[in-house]
Amino acid sequence: MQLFYAPDIVPPCHILTEEESRHCIRVLRMHQGDTLNLTDGRGTLYTARITSADARRCAVEVIERQEDFEKMPYHLVMAVAPTKNIDRYEWFLEKATEVGVGEIYPLECDHSERRAIKPEREMRVITSAVKQSLKAYHPVLHDMTPVRSLISMPFDGRRFIAHCDRSTGERPYMGDILKKGENALILIGPEGDFSPEEITFALANGFEQISLGYQRLRTETAAVAATVMVSMLNSLK
Repeated sequence: MQLFYAPDIVPPCHILTEEESRHCIRVLRMHQGDTLNLTDGRGTLYTARITSADARRCAVEVIERQEDFEKMPYHLVMAVAPTKNIDRYEWFLEKATEVGVGEIYPLECDHSERRAIKPEREMRVITSAVKQSLKAYHPVLHDMTPVRSLISMPFDGRRFIAHCDRSTGERPYMGDILKKGENALILIGPEGDFSPEEITFALANGFEQISLGYQRLRTETAAVAATVMVSMLNSLK
């Protein structure tokens, strides 16, 4: 199945963007009468038929739609500090999208080595992963957010901070305490970890401190591991 991203689609007719049209007609060599799939990124999967095989303005007509296509039974928000090497952060964005995530917050922390990202570039990474993994839900990418501001925001679910500071007491393994169907907000710090002040502030504001296992993980590895863990917990019968 070939999936195209069409956030502005208004059925029954739609014109693909020039980039999507070129990919459809020139790369995939699709023709008038062929069928393809589109998503608005908000959970609707459309099946459409090509009515004009124009490599710049490919026109399609919707013939079927599915609401809430493969909707996850939980809402996951990953708040992760961008890595110094942006390729590693983009790897996280790609893999988290493939596994399943609702929102992503790039975090600005006391120990951050990167305090800015290029939203348009990162959105392209996410959109590409949405199409490749056949997702009907496009994760929301927020602006760079100071960690204390995010900690102070309301959230309808459980809130966790994963860190490596053993002086703060017991850090239970997240897989042992998160329950199936629970919404989760998970903080993953920069390569230098969260500062003691950030951890104290999070715990004072209702966050639960957790461990992701015995291994010491890179930022992007920890973020993907947490995303996969939540997905696996929700896949259990």
